[in-house]
Amino acid sequence: MLLPKGYSWKAAKSRLPPSRAFIHLLRNTRFLLALGLISVSIILWRSMGSAAGEMQRFYCFGPSKPPMRMTPNENAEWHSHLQTPVIFNHHKPIEINESTISNVNLNLVKSTKTAASNKERVLILTPLRDASMHMDKHFELINQLSYPHDLIDLGFLVGDSTDETLAVLAKEVDRVQKNEELAFNSVVIVEKNFGVTLSQDVQERHGFKAQAPRRKAMGRARNYLLSTALKPEHSWVYWRDVDIVDSPKTIIEDFVAHDRDVLVPNIWFHRYKEQNGKMVDIEGRFDYNSWQETPESRKALANLDRDFVIAEGYKEIKTYRNYMAKMGDWRNNKDDEIELDGVGGVNIIVKADVHRSGINFPCYPFENQAETEGFAKMAKRAGYGVYGLPNYVVWHIDTEEKAGNAG
Repeated sequence: MLLPKGYSWKAAKSRLPPSRAFIHLLRNTRFLLALGLISVSIILWRSMGSAAGEMQRFYCFGPSKPPMRMTPNENAEWHSHLQTPVIFNHHKPIEINESTISNVNLNLVKSTKTAASNKERVLILTPLRDASMHMDKHFELINQLSYPHDLIDLGFLVGDSTDETLAVLAKEVDRVQKNEELAFNSVVIVEKNFGVTLSQDVQERHGFKAQAPRRKAMGRARNYLLSTALKPEHSWVYWRDVDIVDSPKTIIEDFVAHDRDVLVPNIWFHRYKEQNGKMVDIEGRFDYNSWQETPESRKALANLDRDFVIAEGYKEIKTYRNYMAKMGDWRNNKDDEIELDGVGGVNIIVKADVHRSGINFPCYPFENQAETEGFAKMAKRAGYGVYGLPNYVVWHIDTEEKAGNAG
């Protein structure tokens, strides 16, 4: 490196302070204090600059408006950003011991085709009115049911009776429940009058004019019984009329094996007549409330008044429907199924969740139907399957119908 003329390294070095002066400066308290203050100032300035940047980024996140003026979506997005993560120990349960708090987990209640092995509870429901003469046979048949009795609950509704139905029922229930081999899990008896004054005489009870008010009243009775007796633990509801005279002991197992939302059998009756000196069994078809719609029926019934309730099997109105009562034979395959649009109420097995979903028995015209036929219409409207077994026959008492009924 070239130095200006007249300068040399020795001359430059002679002008520098001695090394002792540098050492003295470095040891000087004022110098060290000034150096420390400068260092702290630099560090604080850098940290404040970083924090200011972070604050600026935090302040700019989300909409530039006060929370009160945020839209629901903006508010949700803002608070989701601010949520603090929480880590749970899922192996440590929380115990709730307050006696006034209960928990019902309907996710555990299933209706399956292997109901007995899965210990699924069945609720058998029977509405009663002036039925004392049928009570003996009713309990004889349900006592023979092969489904485990400790998984069966019974429910009865007694309404508008003028005979000893309630007293006879109470005695029968008491007798059965005292027998350890026959006793059911529980029995509930509901009393409710609906102001029905219609005679139980067959000609009056099954006359055309009586059908609409009768079916509406029956719908109310079934709904009151259902809402009182159905409990969260029930998987199946079995509606069984009191005037059945014969049915298979395995009927519950047979029906749940089909795994259908709503399922009914065919209902026939025995009528014994003397011919040529011998008693002949005339097998009659009883329940015309289980039917299928046809193109002709839909066309014929399309313009009915919305408050009109259709009754099947009467000359006053022709419906052109296909009746399951006219199909099938008990000698053929009992597992054959058909789809139905209406069902009768003598014998119905229903998955309990169908009822829990709000499908009950209309006590008003629903698509021009009431009670069990309205129930079937409502179930189908809700997307449930309604089926019948034309070859599976349950035998009803012979009511000796008068002329005019299709049966």
